[in-house]
This record gives sequence, C-alpha cells and structure tokens, in this order.
Amino acid sequence: MKRRRLRLSSFQTILLGFFGVILLGALLLMLPISSKARVVTPFIDTLFTSTSAVCVTGLVVHDTATYWSVFGQILILLLIQIGGMGVIMVAASFAALSGKRIGLFGKDAIKETLSTESIGGMERLVGFVVKGTLSIELCGALLLLPAFCKAAGWKGIWFAIFHSISAFCNAGFDIMGSAGNEFSSLTAFAGSPTVNITVMLLIIVGGIGFLTWEDVCKHKHHLSKYRTQTKVILLVSFLLILLPALYFYFFEFSGEMGARRVWLSLFQAVTPRTAGFNTADLSSMSGLGQGLTGFLMLVGGAPASTAGGMKVTTLAILVASMHSVFRRHESVSLFRRRMTGEVVKSASAILVLYFILFSSCGITICLVEGIDISKSLFEAASAVGTVGLSLGITPSLGAISKCFLMVLMFFGRVGGLTLIYATAGKVVGDASKYPVDQLTVG
Repeated sequence: MKRRRLRLSSFQTILLGFFGVILLGALLLMLPISSKARVVTPFIDTLFTSTSAVCVTGLVVHDTATYWSVFGQILILLLIQIGGMGVIMVAASFAALSGKRIGLFGKDAIKETLSTESIGGMERLVGFVVKGTLSIELCGALLLLPAFCKAAGWKGIWFAIFHSISAFCNAGFDIMGSAGNEFSSLTAFAGSPTVNITVMLLIIVGGIGFLTWEDVCKHKHHLSKYRTQTKVILLVSFLLILLPALYFYFFEFSGEMGARRVWLSLFQAVTPRTAGFNTADLSSMSGLGQGLTGFLMLVGGAPASTAGGMKVTTLAILVASMHSVFRRHESVSLFRRRMTGEVVKSASAILVLYFILFSSCGITICLVEGIDISKSLFEAASAVGTVGLSLGITPSLGAISKCFLMVLMFFGRVGGLTLIYATAGKVVGDASKYPVDQLTVG
C-alpha cells in the first residue's frame, strides 16, 4: 500500500517559512555571543525579538543598541531583510543565483506572496525585486552616511547600513540608544533634513509595494497606463500622509518652530505606516494624536510590500463600498473600474478580523498587566500593524502579554487571509443553495 505524500499548499509554505525563520533566529539570539554581556538571553525575549524582526515590526524588550552585540545586531538585520522581502522571495533569490529554475510550486508561492495575477514572468519579477531592494537600500545608506558619521564617527557607516535596511523594510529597529538613553530611536535627528527625508522616502518606497514599483518604472509619468491597484495605492498613501501631517502640524507640534515643526509633522505622518521610527516623544502627544497614530498603524501599507497592516487597498475598497451604499449604486467602483463581490467581502472580513484581534488582545493585556486601556490598545495596534511604535510599556510586559503581541505581529505580517487559507481546507462548491432571505441593517 502506497503512503500518500503530504503536500503543503502555497499558503502553508509561506506560514511555515516565516515560523521556521523566527524559531531559528530566536535560538541564535540565545547564544551568549549575541548579547554584549555574553549571557544567555531568556527564550521568551529572543522569541519576541526574532518575531518582531522577521515580522518587520520593531517592538522590542531590550534596546537593540545597548543590549545586543554586533553579532546580535547583524543577526537581527538579517532577520529584518528576510522578513521584509519575504521568506519565499529570499529562497527564490538564492535559487535564481545558483542557476536553478523556479518550479511551478515555487512560482505559485511567490504569486501568493506578491499578490500577482499569474505566474508568468516570475523569474524576471524576482530579479527586479532583488535588484531594486538592494539598490534602494544602498542608496539610502549612502545618503544617511554623512549625518551618521558626523554624529558617531566611523560607527556611522554601520548606523547608515542598519537604518537604511530597517527603514526600507519598514522594521523600525534602531541602534541609536546609549546607556541612560535607551529606546531613543531617531529623536536626536528630529531637525535633520537629510535623515528625515531619506528615512521617510525609504519607508514610503518600501511600503507602496514591489508591484507598484514595477508599474511606475514601466510606465513612468504616464499615469493613465497604471494598473488600478497602483493608482489606488498611490492616491490613498498620499492622502494618509498629507492629512495627518496637517493635523500634527497645527495641533500636536504647535510648540515647535520653523523647519523642525515641519519635519516632526511629516515624519509622524509617515512612520505609522508600519515603519516604527520616531523623532518625537509619543507619550507627550494628546489622546487624539495617539488615536490617529493608532488608526494609521492599523491601515498600514500596500499589498506585496515590506509593510503590514490591513493595507491601503482594503481601506479604499471599504470607503468605495460605503459610497456605493450611500449613492445606492449596484456595484463598487474605483477609477471607473468595477470591483468584484469577492474583493468587497474579503475587505470586510479583513476589517472585522483586525478589529477583533486588535481589541481583544488590547483588552486582555490591559486586564493582565493592570495598565491603562489606551496604552494597551496602542501597543496592540502597533503589533498587528507591524509598526513598532510604543508608549514604553513593551519592555515591562509579562510573558502572557508578550505572547499575545507575538501572535498579533505574526498575523499582521503573513496576512489574515493567508493565515486562514493555510489552516482551512480546500474550497468545496455548494451542491445546493439556501433560500434567499433578508435582514435589516443600519
């Protein structure tokens, strides 16, 4: 009798790939060589750090600069790079470099990772993503080099490389902390135009997605030739930067003067898009400012990008669906293109999933730790949006709360639908259909 061979779906492969890299990273971070004190770091702390790095979040329990050794920082940076590009993409890149062709199963997994419509031209697309990623990160490091070398001498070279990759991958990890000034992020460079502009551009380019780059590079300034998804991503991303920046400028940083006020406002509007760096003291912001930041964290970036969150396309579909209901239109449309019912249902499901996870985990952390609900919800939003912004409570959380945040980070990075499709069985068509009925809503 022949034994049936277990075959994983592409969704399960993505899921297991991320989990495997996280576990390996956690075990390596436990080694004494990974910490500056040459001690074995508790597994719960290394697992949290590895999860945060691979899921490109940036929430940490130990200050990256002062706790981890150079070896540990390099390891964290490698985990960030793998998580930002995607485990499947990295594996495909190594296969391409070794001269191996990508099989049908591998192409299907990449298709799901990048959310493409077909598996055609996959080798070319993988090459484009890898070359584009490395080129942008190199340019970012070169632009950051003068400011960081001026502030830290020769160490500035490592600072520039680390923060360029961390910013492009929307990870939010930094190595700017010092004894007595841990978790400082980029606050020392709040008034630096070079650092602000470079980091913001890296965050935005990484967050709009690989397919968006390809479309822009292919059609350049011919906007009418862009795919509908590209148009939606660019428009919604622009609005989610402009409108919050105006709010932060007039209501949150009114005490600042001149260019510094502009940079603070712009940076605070960009960084919640799952980047996690900060140039301002978040705890000093008003409740409304923190709430707006939480909303931006939940929305996140674009599909097939280094960013997490619900995605800007999900928000666009939900707003367009609401508009169609108000105008009593039969279909949902964007840029004169009709959206399928399946897309609208998926967007609604993602919204409900994120809300349930974000609120339930936030409330649980509040009850377990006995902290203010607004702080626990902010931390939960940061985790599920894979952002990394914090009000300073993560390092003091207990093991249970850390586990909840790790689940949120993993969910936010791999995507809600990927997680569900990986655990669900095959789709079975309905043999029969129930009678139609109607409920009154609203």
